[in-house]
Amino acid sequence: MVSSKTLDEIDEARQKSKILAKPSISSFKTIDEIDSLKEREDLKILEAVFFISGRFLNMSELISLSDLNPIIIRDLIEKLKDKYEKNDFALEIIEKNGMWKMDVRQEYSHIINKLATGKAEFSKAEQETLAIIAFKQPIKQSVIIKIRGNKAYDHIKKFADLELIKKKKSGHTHELSLSEDFYDYFSVSEEERNPVPGLNEEIQKKIEDAEEEVERGEKSGISEKMVEEKNEEEIVIEDESEEE
Repeated sequence: MVSSKTLDEIDEARQKSKILAKPSISSFKTIDEIDSLKEREDLKILEAVFFISGRFLNMSELISLSDLNPIIIRDLIEKLKDKYEKNDFALEIIEKNGMWKMDVRQEYSHIINKLATGKAEFSKAEQETLAIIAFKQPIKQSVIIKIRGNKAYDHIKKFADLELIKKKKSGHTHELSLSEDFYDYFSVSEEERNPVPGLNEEIQKKIEDAEEEVERGEKSGISEKMVEEKNEEEIVIEDESEEE
């Protein structure tokens, strides 16, 4: 038979174990500190991703590069925006059509223009396509496709997504022109917009020939889709001649 003293000791031990099992205020603080450290580390990772990429990134790219989930990423983006704004940083996070980019604030862009070449943001092929649009605007999309090939569709989509160009329906194609965002993006002042520098003679000749061919096609009912198919045929012929 268990004595009453022994039962009392067991009960006392149980009470002590319950007290020890209860999380203390200090342990809660430790959890908060861990969460805070994790958030700061995640913020640094996302900041590094933006800094190194130097271009607009969509959510899929941010997830892949940071290994963070989209809910955390969206929260951290807002925290980065708040951090740069409250602390008067020269940096900012720009958002356009579900894409984000770290950039220098507009008032400091003149410094960057002396150093940057734009290669991080656009490939050489994209730069060439954008240059033709900039120098010849407004210009028909079908003309651009005739000159630059079907890959220019991807270029034009990217420019439109970044709101650097405007697209207006024109018959079977679109008319392309620069938006105000283009001038802001590349820090082109009102005085610098005109006169527009000329293109070299070879490119100018290609544009004129393409415009004439597109115009003839439109008169005879040839659509942009037909121009695209013709471009593909020309590419195949070029590839076959190179193999020979």
